[in-house]
Amino acid sequence: MIRAALLALLIWAAPAWAVACEDIRHDEIGYTICTVDLHSEDLRLFLYTDSGAPFRQFSAVERHLQTEGLRLGFAMNAGMYHDDRAPVGHYVEDGQEVMRVIPNAGPGNFGLLPNGILCIRPGRADVFETLRYVDQAPECTYATQSGPMLVIDGALHPRFLPDSTSRYIRNGVGTSADGKTAIFAISDSPVTFHEFGRLYRDHLKLPNALFLDGNISRLYAPDLNRSDIGFSLGPIIGTVEPLAR
Repeated sequence: MIRAALLALLIWAAPAWAVACEDIRHDEIGYTICTVDLHSEDLRLFLYTDSGAPFRQFSAVERHLQTEGLRLGFAMNAGMYHDDRAPVGHYVEDGQEVMRVIPNAGPGNFGLLPNGILCIRPGRADVFETLRYVDQAPECTYATQSGPMLVIDGALHPRFLPDSTSRYIRNGVGTSADGKTAIFAISDSPVTFHEFGRLYRDHLKLPNALFLDGNISRLYAPDLNRSDIGFSLGPIIGTVEPLAR
């Protein structure tokens, strides 16, 4: 009786995390995916503290939110950045543009066109190819640009090679056609762009997906008891929940 009562108390006291994160396998490769329902979840980007310094770590974002009675439901690094942690491409936070759109090709993965932009608006999130984003000019509450695109209108990025030898831990995001669901993924082991893109195209079956970064890729998923640490981050994306949910 005492053991049953104690177990019930522990279950009642344990935090209920709304974002579902799970470990999956595709093509014999392990991934962790986190599914965000934009109808019910508050998805935000974080870069600078109130003092203007970069957050750099998930723990700093969590401490900041706790002062407001909030917590992170899940989080992930959200795009490429310079040495000072400023974003390489377009970045919007709470409706304020921090960095303009970069539409042209360039060195590195970011410049491997087409690249793309994740746009978060009330009740929805969409991955846009960059030139389509410029043409449509959506009013985003939050936006982050990265590249390359992984999946474009259901097709893999045309530059991805099945026999590529470039392998890194990689993370990304894809969105449903109706904008109501965003799925974030991080690989358990080094993968090629072709393998990572196939996860989104063939397994998750999302029409558009965007590579966020590689090598420094990290995840905060408290429901999996996971909080990756490592190099200081630039943009961070995550869901925000009340502390007592």
